[in-house]
Amino acid sequence: MPPSSAEPTAAPSPARTEEPPRAPANAYLRLLATPGARAFTAGNLIARLPMGMFSVSAVIMIAGSRDSYALAGAVTATGLAATAVVAPFTARLVDRHGQARVAVPATAIAVLGSLALLLCVRYDAPDWTLFAAYAATATSPNTGGMSRARWAHLHRGDPAALHTANSFEQAVDELCFMLGPVLAATLCGALFPEAGTLVGAALMMTGVLVFAAQRATEPPVAPRTKARSPLRVPGMPALLAVFLATGAVFGSMEVVSIAHAGGAILALQAAGSCVAGLVYGSLRPARDVHRRLLGCLAAMTALMSLPLLAAAGGGPLPVLAVCLLVAGAATAPTMVTGMTLVQRRVPTDRLNEGMTLAVTALLGGVAAGAATGGALVEHAGTVTGYAAPMCAAGLSLLVAAAGWAVTRKSLRPAS
Repeated sequence: MPPSSAEPTAAPSPARTEEPPRAPANAYLRLLATPGARAFTAGNLIARLPMGMFSVSAVIMIAGSRDSYALAGAVTATGLAATAVVAPFTARLVDRHGQARVAVPATAIAVLGSLALLLCVRYDAPDWTLFAAYAATATSPNTGGMSRARWAHLHRGDPAALHTANSFEQAVDELCFMLGPVLAATLCGALFPEAGTLVGAALMMTGVLVFAAQRATEPPVAPRTKARSPLRVPGMPALLAVFLATGAVFGSMEVVSIAHAGGAILALQAAGSCVAGLVYGSLRPARDVHRRLLGCLAAMTALMSLPLLAAAGGGPLPVLAVCLLVAGAATAPTMVTGMTLVQRRVPTDRLNEGMTLAVTALLGGVAAGAATGGALVEHAGTVTGYAAPMCAAGLSLLVAAAGWAVTRKSLRPAS
């Protein structure tokens, strides 16, 4: 019998709504949860590891074949100089035509240069061919810069996420600096002198192919505009000078520490920087990035005095090791803050070029610092040599303070 109108009817059950998945509490897990982030990060890690392998592999390969560390050093220095000239132009092409269209052929040219160097060494070609072959590797794209550009595109308008991304990328740089040379030396020693170059070339080509294949996260090519060159952006020249002086800290510390205690101890400085970078990325981004940069540079200047004090006091090697570990803690926050300023200053359609200019300035500082540190070690000893990184850090602090004062004055509206 049908129900009468007096009988109550059952109320319809409310539709179930699925709760959205909760975001991970950890800032780095949230970062890697970004759609497509893990895929391009994996390719980028594979491509960046060889950056710490090639110079060590080249030195071992050339010095072992030609019995000349002077020749090996001159060849690698030539490659560094060529990179300083070519890298900004490669980055400009990336900005104009897209990461995938430029990075793959540029990497292929660099890989061919590495293989040409290997063949020239293997078959005892004239010395000048070594310089020409290694100079061809200068077309290697700045994969770290391209990765930072992807984060900036994916998290535009989210300073906290971008701060974490920059810290993550800096920690990756330090990790590659630690593992690359060790892997290269192990391959060259355990297998054959050319093994480090071969493996490095294979890893770089594979990594760039994987990275470039992730088209969903690639920043779109910005329309061609008449945006000024990054070199003409207010405050950018002073910022590049800061990177130059900071590179001198790294270059001088590397040479002096190798002369004083061997190369293995340098991994501790990189380890301290890597850990500090990860911790720094979990903190809130600074409201005043310029003030934060000055604080980081002041901390780096103070901490760089620790290795000098340890060496001057004649302390045992473990004491110096601890001092290098602590001294490295200021480098990653400094680099992260500096790169954040570059991203904020440079126009979007010149972002890769701007970050590559910063890296180029850093490499130039590394070369200058290495030369200065080597000269001090040879003429005054390693203890005095440890004054070089501290002085370079102090110089970067002075340049940053002066540059910020000039930039703030130039940006002040006219009354």
